[in-house]
Amino acid sequence: MARVVVDVMLKPEILDPQGQAVQGALARLGFAGVTAVRQGKRFELELAGEASDQQLATAERAAQTLLANPVIEDYRVRVEG
Repeated sequence: MARVVVDVMLKPEILDPQGQAVQGALARLGFAGVTAVRQGKRFELELAGEASDQQLATAERAAQTLLANPVIEDYRVRVEG
């Protein structure tokens, strides 16, 4: 069994209000030195058998059409393990 991970993050030029809220909370809780926080999403796809090029292409299509919004988000597809 293979695990494909899709990491999704807002593009750098897009404001991240959730990340800013977490950064503020960290400062209020005494976590000094945190200068920026960006929040993202992680999807884990379990595949039957080994990860083939075809399965990775399918995961890439899923990321582009469902898991991420390519207008405002970047994503990375990778095999874990």
